[in-house]
This record gives sequence, C-alpha cells and structure tokens, in this order.
Amino acid sequence: MIESATYHVKVSTLTGSQATPPGSKSLTNRALLLAALAEGESTIRGALDAEDSRVMIDALRALGVEVTVNLARREIRVLGCGGVFPTRCAELYIANSGTSARFLTAALALADGGEYRIDGTERMRERPIGDLLDALRALGADARAERGNDCPPLLVRGGRVVEGANRVTIAANVSSQFLSGLLMAAPLARRALTVEIDGELVSKPYCEMTLAIMRDFGVQVAVDSEFRRFTNFDVGHYVGRVYDVEPDASAASYFFALPAILGGAMTIHKLSRNALQGDVAFVECLERMGCRVTWRPDSITVERQSDANGALIPLRGIDVDMNACSDVAQTLAVVALFANSPTSIRNVANMRVKETDRLAALANELAKLGADVQERPDGITIFAQPNALHPAKIATYDDHRMAMSFALAGLKIPGVVIENPACVAKTYPDFFEDLERVTTPVQ
Repeated sequence: MIESATYHVKVSTLTGSQATPPGSKSLTNRALLLAALAEGESTIRGALDAEDSRVMIDALRALGVEVTVNLARREIRVLGCGGVFPTRCAELYIANSGTSARFLTAALALADGGEYRIDGTERMRERPIGDLLDALRALGADARAERGNDCPPLLVRGGRVVEGANRVTIAANVSSQFLSGLLMAAPLARRALTVEIDGELVSKPYCEMTLAIMRDFGVQVAVDSEFRRFTNFDVGHYVGRVYDVEPDASAASYFFALPAILGGAMTIHKLSRNALQGDVAFVECLERMGCRVTWRPDSITVERQSDANGALIPLRGIDVDMNACSDVAQTLAVVALFANSPTSIRNVANMRVKETDRLAALANELAKLGADVQERPDGITIFAQPNALHPAKIATYDDHRMAMSFALAGLKIPGVVIENPACVAKTYPDFFEDLERVTTPVQ
C-alpha cells in the first residue's frame, strides 16, 4: 500500500491483459451482516480486505459476534447470533463507511434489546440518514440522531418494534442503502412487513443485489412489477452458508478504463453480464464510446482497437444517465477527457452526499487538468479538449474513488500527482501496486 503523501503517476502503456480486483465491498458487507444475523456458521470466500470491511467486522465483534479472518485465503468465518446480538450495550465506530452505518443502524433497531451508539468520521457526521431513521421509527423502533440533525452520531435502542406498524414507507432518493438496510433487517421484526418506496429509487441495482443475497441466506421477498413494494418477509432467521463474493465491479472499472485511455485490451474474470453488481454497466458506456466489449459467462473483456494505419480509433463522447451506477461516474468522467466530443453524466445528484461532494470535486479537478467542465445540480458535462490537457496536482478529498479515477488520467497526461493516495485503503489498499503491474512507464 502507498504510504507517501503524494503519488506521482507516470505516463505508461498498457502491458498487462488481465487484472484481479478485490472482492466487492457491497457484497462483502452485506454478507457479513447476514452471516452475523444467521443461525449457524457462514464462510465468506473472496471477501474484501479493506477499511470498509474491517470497520464492519470490528463492529460485529463489538456486538459479540465471533468473526475469524483468514487473509491468506481471503476468507471470513462468521458464527451467527440468530438475530440476537450477545453484547447489549456498545459504542460502534464506523469511520466513513456508509454501508456499515446504514446496515447496522437498521439491524440494531429491529433486533431484540440493546442500547447502542454509532459514530464515525467528521464526513460521516455530515452524511444524512434521516430517511432510514424515519422508517425505523414508523415500525416502532427507537433510533435517532444524537444531535437532532439526521446525521451520526446515532443512538439506537433495540427490542421496541413488537407493537409497531406492519407497513412502512421509505424515501430512497438520497441513498439506496437506506432501503437495503431496512430490507435486510426486516426479518428481525418477527412479523410480516410491507416496505414501500416513496419517490425515486437511486441505484436500483444495489437493491436487487440486496434481495439476491437475502435469498442466498434463506429469506425470500416478493417485489411488485414496478419495484416499489416489497412484501412477504419470512419471519424466521437467516441461515448460515458458504458465500462466494464477486470481484468488485466498481474497482474493475479502473482497469476496464485502461484500454479506453491507452489502447489494448483488458479482461476481468469472475464478472459477467449477469453479475449481481450493477456497476458492470460501466463497460456498456465504454462500448458506446467506441470500445469493443466481449461478454463471456465468466469474464468481460474491453478493447480499444486501432485503424488500418495503427492509430487508435477515437473515443466518442456520450450522454448517459448513471443513476443506477453512480460509483463509476468518476471513472467515466476521466475517460471522457480523451474523447473527441462532450460527455454528459446525468441524474446523479446522490453523488453529492458520498465520501465527498463528488460532483463538485470532479468539476474542480477536471478543470485543473485543463478540461472545460459544466457542473449541474444533478450531473456534469465534460467538454473534451485532449490537446489542451496539462499537468496538475489532484486533490482527493479523502475519497478513494477520486484517487483511483484520476490516477488513470496521469497514465496519459504527464505530470499528474495524486495527493493523499493512501485514501484508497477504504476499498482497495493495493490499487496502485495492481495498476503498476499492468502498465509500463514510457521511457
């Protein structure tokens, strides 16, 4: 892992043809929670080892759940508590992990008994969770923001939902994690529940992922045709199992972007069109820009081809709604620097409440590189000027995805420096080492 204050990216060529991203953060943290709530033992294979997953593991251990990590085998063994956390009073530190904050809040609020405080970094204290708290209280739970501002620190008292409502409405236009947390915790209410969405649902694929992993751990949910009503929750427990985690599709986006920027081809194994993660749709954006994508049952290959004279076929700018896959919008924005026409990314207002205000951060840093950028409340347009790009020191805002995305720009633009590269530890501690394995500096 890079520990220096800055990382000087070297202009490089793509020399590797395959990469192996770590396990999916989204699947790892969902699997950890469901394994903890289950009856019996679970083994999670291919799990992510990064700050976000360690935060979840530490919180579960603080709640009395037995969790054993085998880093060499990338396996995690969890002895489930059957929906009753052994520790009845605890303070949980969740850093800036949105999945940990939202998922644990819902589970602790609907579980039997216990008094808990959930807190994180200063940025986490700015990230809203009020929509989830409102839904939990409607079910009879006792969950509130300590400062009365709908953000952590949170105070949660379990065991209060016996007489609550059987139907609840939740707003999911800020984060799909609110709905996912509520869905995964719903069986703890010990009664059949109906959950309905109020307004727009952002990042729908993440909710589909949640339903799939719930099924894998033994709980079925019925969904209406419009994906707005979730009913018939089993009132029993989750069941422990062996669970295989897919490679992280968001992390894979950085490697899929390499041939788009540098030429050549890149294959990621164990991802496919049928992956649980909606972020695989990133490669469809690259295809629209002019790359060739080959879908196989167990891999995806992205290639940027050359013309008869050996020159790379130009990239086209695109107009794309990335509401369903906003975590890869930063990657696409960097690829857009090298297109021959503008790229517009739309319907991603939720990016403003992530690890940083990602739309503002993108606009600032793309402009530093010489791009003409138009920032909107719910999106951004990059007016491609490949010949006007120049060196810059890139601020990362303690956001792992800013660091990883803008490192790609430096492979083509001389003199790009990434500040605070260690922030990638949140989801991909070995990112820079893996990037160096598949690229070779130009002498």
